[in-house]
Amino acid sequence: MNHLIREAKEGDMGQVLALVQELADFEKESNAVEVTKADLIKDGFGDKKLFHCFVAEKNDKIVGIALVYPRYSTWKGPVIHLEDLIVSEAMRGSGLGTALLDQVVKYGHTLGVKRISWEVLDWNEPAIKFYEKQGANVMRDWDVVQLDEKGIKKYIDSIQ
Repeated sequence: MNHLIREAKEGDMGQVLALVQELADFEKESNAVEVTKADLIKDGFGDKKLFHCFVAEKNDKIVGIALVYPRYSTWKGPVIHLEDLIVSEAMRGSGLGTALLDQVVKYGHTLGVKRISWEVLDWNEPAIKFYEKQGANVMRDWDVVQLDEKGIKKYIDSIQ
């Protein structure tokens, strides 16, 4: 396998965004991606760095990413959240997902985090099997809860 896993650079963000869009298409949410290349640069490399990103590179092309950010567990202490682990469709099954997850786990270990967490769609059985094979606990009895931008505004309006 001829690939390189490395920390992302500002100049990678166009290709990173393309992989994010590929994931959105796969998850049948093609129109959901609102973040821009400029947002990724500002949020990942600006004064207030909001995430850390690793890329998988093959033949000078970004073919996979793992994007993480810090969180805090009131039960455990510092943790990181793996927002996305994406491998381009053409490269799935090549070991890149494992190499990216390895990098995330090493990164979390160096930070001394107590947990690394992420979500997976319940219908994405290949991903679930991959994560379980790596020793992850897929907690099927938890539901993801979110307030989107409209929900936040509606909530704020209701309490004013």
